[in-house]
Amino acid sequence: MLNRRSFLGGVSAAALAVPALGSLPAHAALRRAAPTLPLTIVNSTGNFDNASISVYVVGTNLDTGEQSRVTPDGQLVPVSPSDNGSDGFADYSIPLQGSGDTQLTLPSMSGRIYFALGDKLKFKVVTDGEGKPALQYPAGWVSSDPNYRVLHDTVEFTFKADGMYCNTTMVDMFSVPLAINLQGSQDQTTGTVPAGGRDRILAGVTENAGFEQLRQEDLRVIAPGHGLDLGAFAGDYYDSYIDEVWSKYQSTQLRIGLDDGRTFTGQVSGDNFTFDGGVQAIARPSTRDVLFCDGALAAPNDGVTGPVAAILGAAFNRSTLLDAAEQPGTDPAAFYKNQVTNHYSKVMHANTEDGKAYGFAFDDVANFASYIQDNAPTSIKVTLTPW
Repeated sequence: MLNRRSFLGGVSAAALAVPALGSLPAHAALRRAAPTLPLTIVNSTGNFDNASISVYVVGTNLDTGEQSRVTPDGQLVPVSPSDNGSDGFADYSIPLQGSGDTQLTLPSMSGRIYFALGDKLKFKVVTDGEGKPALQYPAGWVSSDPNYRVLHDTVEFTFKADGMYCNTTMVDMFSVPLAINLQGSQDQTTGTVPAGGRDRILAGVTENAGFEQLRQEDLRVIAPGHGLDLGAFAGDYYDSYIDEVWSKYQSTQLRIGLDDGRTFTGQVSGDNFTFDGGVQAIARPSTRDVLFCDGALAAPNDGVTGPVAAILGAAFNRSTLLDAAEQPGTDPAAFYKNQVTNHYSKVMHANTEDGKAYGFAFDDVANFASYIQDNAPTSIKVTLTPW
């Protein structure tokens, strides 16, 4: 399965190793060659009319590597500093139709579909270190960001010759409930938050000790990693749990199994978790490493250390390492039981219809992410669901 960290490349964080996609039957290969995909936007918020909502499709041209945006007529166009207006920002908004559903065309690319409610998002085209145009994305959780006061959220996708790969994401923040329906060889839907779920999420996260400052008024609730960087979440939150894990596995072996049948056995020695099978030693992580699934838990795209680090990162976030010496856990009833856990992610999963969410970067471990894919896609629909 392609996951959000690998298929977004420069738009997202570091890449994570994933199994290769299997071969497709001949009829699927024919269908997957289509360069465009019908995209339907459905406004079911009940709070905002179509005229109050803007759509933005931005990302990377997979053929040229250029950072690009999609025009209202479905063309993939490279971004340019000349796109910045007199206010210094580029208006890449695509308006919804006056009423009913909006029909758009999605070209082959990798990126994000943003939705802004009540106001427009402010993107800015800058020049990167190689002198190429680059797009500054919204960091709405940062008070100094020009998009801080704008209600907005996003879905992530890669659409290319071999299929469509997409997810709803709460890895950075949650603000606007979004659901994806993907049609093709299957009819799949994920990310649906039931009516009233937005309020339950914003309230539920902040009911947990230490998570109180993650809500930014009625705008959004932010991931604890970003809260940590903003001084709104304790930098040592996971430290006691990490210490217990390190103590347990000094005398106990941890067994990690991959989907392809490979297994790796590890044990703590000093400051490192060492595994057999050619896995690089994994250093004792910090709280920030756990929340971002980065640093000591970064997953190189090597097919060995990467999957092991991802599973270990997921087990820390779900707080299952003290309860089970075999990972990954596959029973969601056993997740988030420790007092020290990722309550943000727990609340996200509790408020989706299928129980799936992208509450942290490795939430796709054991297939608990709000992620779907189809190797012969015929259409995609994104619904802004009722609040």
